Amino acid sequence: MTIEHFDVVVVGAGLSGIGAGYHLQTMSPDRSYVILEGRPALGGTWDLFRYPGIRSDSDMYTLGYSFKPWTEAKAIADGPSILKYVSETARDFGIDQHIRFKHHVKRAAWSTADARWTVDSEGPDGPVTYTCNFLFMCSGYYNYARGHTPEWKGAESFAGRIVHPQFWPQDLDYAGKKVVVIGSGATAVTLIPAMAETAAHVTMLQRSPTYVVSRPAEDAAANWLRARLPAKLAYSLVRWRNVLFGMFFFNMARKRPAKVKDRLIGMVRDELGPDYDIDRHFTPKYNPWDQRLCLVPDSDLFGVLRSGKASVVTDTIDHFTPSGIALSSGETLEADVVVTATGLELQLLSDVVFSVDGAPVDLSKTFNYKGMMFSDVPNMASSFGYTNASWTLKADLTCAYVCRLLNTMKTRGLRQATPRVGDTMLVPAPFLDFSSGYVTRAMEKFPKQGSKAPWRVHQNYARDLLALRYGSVDDGMEFSNPVAFAPKREAVSA
Repeated sequence: MTIEHFDVVVVGAGLSGIGAGYHLQTMSPDRSYVILEGRPALGGTWDLFRYPGIRSDSDMYTLGYSFKPWTEAKAIADGPSILKYVSETARDFGIDQHIRFKHHVKRAAWSTADARWTVDSEGPDGPVTYTCNFLFMCSGYYNYARGHTPEWKGAESFAGRIVHPQFWPQDLDYAGKKVVVIGSGATAVTLIPAMAETAAHVTMLQRSPTYVVSRPAEDAAANWLRARLPAKLAYSLVRWRNVLFGMFFFNMARKRPAKVKDRLIGMVRDELGPDYDIDRHFTPKYNPWDQRLCLVPDSDLFGVLRSGKASVVTDTIDHFTPSGIALSSGETLEADVVVTATGLELQLLSDVVFSVDGAPVDLSKTFNYKGMMFSDVPNMASSFGYTNASWTLKADLTCAYVCRLLNTMKTRGLRQATPRVGDTMLVPAPFLDFSSGYVTRAMEKFPKQGSKAPWRVHQNYARDLLALRYGSVDDGMEFSNPVAFAPKREAVSA
């Protein structure tokens, strides 16, 4: 069996993986790389999810790449537009030529003696092995093969269809039918206005409310600037405006949660009027940004609620019946289709099995380094975005930092970069300080963050920008394993 070697193996061809390819080509152009993608197409999330109305809940001026301006009119873009953008990026920069599709990585083993990873994958025709000097995991954070669906009593008796948005059946016809969407997160508030266009009625069934904020789908100021300035300059200005506003709003939510909560609830009341039961259906029990806010473009969710095409029920499920759902309150919801928008199943680095010098690695026992690497694990990074801002903001910084490490190792003639915890007083904390169910269900599998830098995970783009772009690469990092130079041979005269 032939084993191919690359300087860098990137796992995943979604937003992060395509960004990694660009940064490697730009900042470390002398390094060879390959992108291993388990699915038959690039795009990650934006190729997998196909449910009605699929869109981003982040603006495209921050979800887009720093190096490729978003030029569409809508700042809150639909899934097909985002997939087109990612595909264009891969094609325009030749990154698509580096992708190996249907290569699902199973194991990765580091050898200090060889200063390389051996990466075992399952390819379209069987097992395929690669070696690399650096392993960059860009595989996202959730299980593509399985979504989270609770077990409900009597679900097997339901005569209609039960669908999880992660696996949307293309043959599902809900026109003129009664639909119940279980959940109140980003997926649910996206599905409801889209399905309400043709369904007889759509009911959002939630256990508890989520903060929902309306925002114009088009950014008028951004479109005005783009018409008058070069695309890159206009894009950069709007990107920074949105970053700074997002940071300001998040900090306000942390410092004055009651005031921010009142403002958010007041905006919903303005949308739905004084007679709507806002306290029951749109007033969460937690503070803003303890969980992610749900964004709705152009008030589309509120529009279908006002028109009567959709409604909200706040209750818990007792059991399913053949014709619908019986609630704990005694009420019954009639349904032809039930959509379980009940969340994702988080997965750390695609459940790849890692080992270092023959010893298995339990990543849950490690400390996370600068939000991207793992203590005592050499030459490996992962891309993990922000919980309070766009994913790509952190992915861009992570990609650039990986290139800084690669270039530093080359300059110093060293082959290994390993994060080391030297502070015995470092206090562990959960990797994410977030109360969403999909997060709390999985945090025990994730590494810990520490109580101080560089082991602290900051949800702050400006702070990370200073630390990752301009901060020291030696802070908490051990560079080792010198390049072995072959001795020069002296010429021998005949």
